[in-house]
Amino acid sequence: MHTGKRAIATTELLLILPATLFMTALVVRMLQPLRNEPARTAERIVMWYAERQWTLWILLIALPLAVLVTGCAALMRNNARETLAAIRVQPATLFIAAATLAAGVFLVIVVLHMLAN
Repeated sequence: MHTGKRAIATTELLLILPATLFMTALVVRMLQPLRNEPARTAERIVMWYAERQWTLWILLIALPLAVLVTGCAALMRNNARETLAAIRVQPATLFIAAATLAAGVFLVIVVLHMLAN
């Protein structure tokens, strides 16, 4: 049981990594002028994503959606009280919950941005 949750947590963290990198680059890019080094590298990352159409659909929508669905399914196996208790006892459940929450936030940001354009 614990091995299964660890595998789910590891998979979710790997799947959410590209979207996390992009969102982090967006924030870093806005914090400093582009002539400074962290912002310049962040700008390169953002432009790499922007130049490729598939990155939007796969890295920013499909993978976070897969994490959201998988995480919700993994967390909904038990009732809410058991899930909250498992989060305190099992670090894998905490990682699943965090990745699921992050995926949901990323999807909301991407969808709102798409609707604005």
